[in-house]
Amino acid sequence: MTARSALRRYMLVGFLTWLPMGLMAATMVLLMTARGLSLAEVGLSVTVFSVVTVSLELPTGGLADVIGRRMVLAASAACTVAALALISVSTTFWMFLVSGVFKGVARALSSGPATSWYVDTLHDIEGRDADLKPGLARGGAMESVALCLGVLAGGAVPLLVPPSLMFPLAAPPLLGAVAAAVLLVVVVFALPEPPHARRSPADVLREVPATVVSGIRLAAGGPVLRRLTAAAASSGVVLMSIELLTPGRLAELAGTAERGSLAYAVVAALGYAGSAAGSALAPRAARLAGGSARGAIAGAVVVALSVGWLAATSGLGGTAGLVSAGAAYVTLFVGLSVGSLLCLEMTHNAVSAAERTTVTSTSSLSLQSGGIVANVTLGALATQAGPAAAWAVAALVMLASALLFVRMPAPTGSSRSPVPQARSLSG
Repeated sequence: MTARSALRRYMLVGFLTWLPMGLMAATMVLLMTARGLSLAEVGLSVTVFSVVTVSLELPTGGLADVIGRRMVLAASAACTVAALALISVSTTFWMFLVSGVFKGVARALSSGPATSWYVDTLHDIEGRDADLKPGLARGGAMESVALCLGVLAGGAVPLLVPPSLMFPLAAPPLLGAVAAAVLLVVVVFALPEPPHARRSPADVLREVPATVVSGIRLAAGGPVLRRLTAAAASSGVVLMSIELLTPGRLAELAGTAERGSLAYAVVAALGYAGSAAGSALAPRAARLAGGSARGAIAGAVVVALSVGWLAATSGLGGTAGLVSAGAAYVTLFVGLSVGSLLCLEMTHNAVSAAERTTVTSTSSLSLQSGGIVANVTLGALATQAGPAAAWAVAALVMLASALLFVRMPAPTGSSRSPVPQARSLSG
């Protein structure tokens, strides 16, 4: 396998992994309420998904490091097929709850293995000094493109499906299940991985916890990874402030909830496009800034300024307010994507294959933990003092996180050791 071939496969897997999520995003809540669920039941279903995802982040990361990336990605795709197929036919709260569990398992399983597969493959082809930024940038851009196209298609498909054929709102998750089935085939047949040593179930049960503990110690003890984990938590705070407060702000500007929903769908699609652009720009940003750490500082400053602009213009109304909020939203995701991709590169450069997926799962867990904290604190602050105050706090948190990249230490010690021969990938 060549580096170009590995990149093409990585980009395809990234696209197919996020396409189902984009397809169901626009109509998910509408489908659940149309099938008779209350908003409280919808919220509980989403909470179950989040709890399952957070609970399994580290164990599934350790599993991928022990038994291989391909098997875990295949299991994730299978769970996605089951989840979305079940959603398309669900008629009761309990059916949606079960689908939320499947979605959570799938999300946890997919957190990291594809990127780890690509990095390991590139290291095997070009050595440990291979430049990861171009490939990671293209992979990240493809994920954002998938979300952008998915959310637009998912919003349009129900208008094209005759009610006599099927329930229109059930079409997007069904299409998502088909996309996930294609992903399953691609993962099984297009991601070659060297055979791992045969392990009994008892060996796997023993090695996975040991790998998780090793990954946590590395993330907490390494000076580079410790800073990157804290930066991920700051990004989680910002993301939650946007997801929590932007829909209400756009509904207020648009005049009605229905118009606000349409406005949010359009802005979200533009945000995904901005994220794709940010991923593509990340290597250039690092070159212009003089390194990945300085590029991450630039990304954090752009994000902080964008969230600050949302706070400063919260008093604007009408078209001016909509345009201002939309521009800030898109710019924010450009900056966030630049910083996230460069942090991902620094993370992979600081670990070996033995704990690669576990450490990236730790970063993902930190991101979600930051979001949980923001959900509790910024939600209450916005209720008491308005969204501008919450956005101002999020902007300050992000601006402070830029300091984490100042004089970033170079990776040293065992985290920069060569990839163990038993886990290297064949060409």
